[in-house]
Amino acid sequence: MTNFNEPLQFKSGVTLRNRLMMSPMTTKQSFYNGSITRDEIGYYTQRAAGLGAVITGAANVEDLGKGWDGELSIAHDTMLPGLSALAKGIQSQGAKAIVQIVHAGRMTQRSVLGGHQIVSASAVAALRDDAEMPREMTTEEVQQTIQAFGDATRRAIQAGFDGIELHGANTYLIQQFFSPHSNRRTDQYGGETPQERYRFIDELLTAVFKAVDQYADRPFVVGYRFSPEEFETPGIRFSDTMWLLTQLRESRLDYVHVY
Repeated sequence: MTNFNEPLQFKSGVTLRNRLMMSPMTTKQSFYNGSITRDEIGYYTQRAAGLGAVITGAANVEDLGKGWDGELSIAHDTMLPGLSALAKGIQSQGAKAIVQIVHAGRMTQRSVLGGHQIVSASAVAALRDDAEMPREMTTEEVQQTIQAFGDATRRAIQAGFDGIELHGANTYLIQQFFSPHSNRRTDQYGGETPQERYRFIDELLTAVFKAVDQYADRPFVVGYRFSPEEFETPGIRFSDTMWLLTQLRESRLDYVHVY
């Protein structure tokens, strides 16, 4: 029987010293522009002791992808020095450093985005009391966002992280493209079937692994977080998620993270 303190090797070749991983949690400790703070570095460094890996809280890949004030950003090269200090802090305790990357899509507010209208796969508001109406992203914007995830992966590599986790859960943008509730598009990134709505995820994975192949000079972990079902109608059902997992299983992902 496998013991929690045994090493764990991922498909990419990255090996954790044990099987204990700190899950990503929102701390709201970053500066207003998403740059790291000393308190945030200290928070993760202290908690990395004894663990196999630490997955940071969400870091947005684009300015319009910011979900809340105090959120970490990986959207610009100017963030690299702070991100590097974060990775080194975690690694100084013997743990692998994995940064979770995200685009909030419609799960944010104008006030967080400096007055800009929120965006999503389609102009459909989330089913919550304070939800704002998003603007449907243009096809060009969709492709730019896909590339933004690839650029964020490159920055994670250059900052010295051991991997990234794609935040495809909690109804953020990646999930919004897969969901029949939030994705009513009629172009190539929408459709009535999971297969059609999977295109955004498929191209996103391609962009991410292209960055890994081009920039990583060492083994590099790529994980994917997902949520099994939605309460909305129409919405993601468990059968849709099982289909999604079948596709992800055939990819180069190292792990999936259910939440």
